[in-house]
Parts: sequence; structure tokens; C-alpha cells
Amino acid sequence: MARAADEARTAAGKIRRSVASPSGVRGVAIEVAWWSAHLAMWPFSILEERTQDVLHDLHLSGLSPEQRALVVGDVEAAGTPIILIHGIVDNRSVFTLLRRGLRRRGFGRVVTVNYSSINGDIRLLADRLGALVEQVCEETGYERVHVVGHSMGGLVGRYYVQRLGGDARVHTLVTLGSPHDGTLPAYVLPHPLVRQMRPGSDVIRELAEPAPGCRTRFLAVWSDLDQMVVPKRSAKVVHPDLSARNVFVRGVGHMSLPVDGRVVHEICTTLAHLDHDGHTLAAGATSIASSTGRAATRTSPDSIGRVARGTSHP
Repeated sequence: MARAADEARTAAGKIRRSVASPSGVRGVAIEVAWWSAHLAMWPFSILEERTQDVLHDLHLSGLSPEQRALVVGDVEAAGTPIILIHGIVDNRSVFTLLRRGLRRRGFGRVVTVNYSSINGDIRLLADRLGALVEQVCEETGYERVHVVGHSMGGLVGRYYVQRLGGDARVHTLVTLGSPHDGTLPAYVLPHPLVRQMRPGSDVIRELAEPAPGCRTRFLAVWSDLDQMVVPKRSAKVVHPDLSARNVFVRGVGHMSLPVDGRVVHEICTTLAHLDHDGHTLAAGATSIASSTGRAATRTSPDSIGRVARGTSHP
């Protein structure tokens, strides 16, 4: 516990420095605004249910030039279903802008789901995700899907992929602010589900175990302003058996990750390129830290490889 307290104090100092920067001030303002908007939308999306947006059925009529370009360029990428999984005590409204961004890019099938996590645990939720994936594959005729998980939703997706054989169904798993190595704020609440997100929990230890032959590619987005993941590096996927790319974005709060324009662009670009051998495109450590909202990427040459071993801040 003493070590955890020291890490918490160190992380708090880093957060204060990040918040004091120009991008930090902007990020805090956006985070507050999005929290307000999200809370306003929250009551309208509390039912435990599933929704599916079908933008097109491989027809070009009525599509914008950008949507048409994706369909013509890679009809499989455009049609591959995308399942969005929210975090604890949340609902699908957190993905409002991401869903819109995916539709504008031309992705034809976006599935969102509400689920109650109060009485569940990550293993149970991962099993339920597996049932949903099978249902979506049966309905659409596609053999594989993409999964985007925010916060705990990313851990649910990873557990399904890594521990329940979900890599046979999930082509790409995107995690946004997910505590892959646990998070210190999880010590605040004694709830069983929250305890599973503590560093060294049984679930975190399971995810650290070998995963030979995992076919899913990973995209993990993390930020220096994420107040829910402490230490921040816990939101990266670092595992010798996983094909992962960790993307750092500066000045974005935890709830703002699914709505940040740079993050949405990164997700759309990644999912628009199906790497059929299962490896991540340009695996390694990447930064999209431009405070202007335009995608400014930088990849260190020595970070390219099958496993993302760390990210250097710009």
C-alpha cells in the first residue's frame, strides 16, 4: 500500500503539470463540457438493450464521397460490424459522436449495447460479449467483427479475446482509457467489479498470462489527462504475445476520449485498413498529440515491432 501511495502522489504531480499546460486547460474545459452533455443524454440511454446502425447494404446510392470511397476501396472493411462497449456505470450515449464519425466515414454496421455492470464481473460481461458477437456474425454473415471498448469496456473486450477464444471472431480491438495493468482509483470503492480493476487483481494477472497465437490486433489509446487511469501507462497494452499499437494523445480527459476528433480519426483510419494476416499496421508507439485537433503522428523507428513497448511523450 505504501508503494501504491507513492505512485499515486507521483501521478498526482504529473496530472497537475499536465493540467497547467495550454493543452491541459483546453482538455479540462472539453472534459467538463462533455461530462455535462453526457449526463444530459444519460437518462435516455439507460435501458439494457442493443441498437444497430445500418448505414448502407453495399449500395452506393445516397452516400457521401467519403463514404463511397471506403465502400469502393474495401467493401469488406466498410461492412465489417463494429461493436461499441461502454464502461462501468455508463451507457451507449458515451459513443454518440464516435458512432456519427464512423457512419460519416462509411462504416455500414455499428452496434452499440447497454448492459448493467452493477451485479456482474468482467468475466461474465466478456462471456455476454461473446454471445453478442456470435449473434451479430450470424445476422450479418461476417465471420469477424471489430470491438471498441471505453474504460472497463476495453478490459471486457480483451478478456473475451485473450481468455475466451474471441480472437477467432475479433479482428481489431480498440481500447480507450482502459486500465490494462489496473488503476489506483479502483482502491477507492470496495465493489467487487471495481476490485477487478486494481493492479495485481486476479483478472489483471490473467491478462498478463501467455496468449500464444492470438489473432486479434490491438489499438490502445491513452492520455496524460486521464483522471481515471493511474498510472497513465496502465492504459497501454504491453504483452509479448499481442500485436499492439499504443497511441498517446495529449490533453484529453477520460470521458472525452471517445469524442476527441484525433481519436475518432485514428479509429476510423485503423478500421478502414483490414490487415488480413492479423498483425497491426505500423505496430509500436505513436503520438497524436497535436492540440489543434489535426492528426499529427510520430512513430519512433526503434518502437516499430510486433509488440508496443512504450511511448515517448512528444
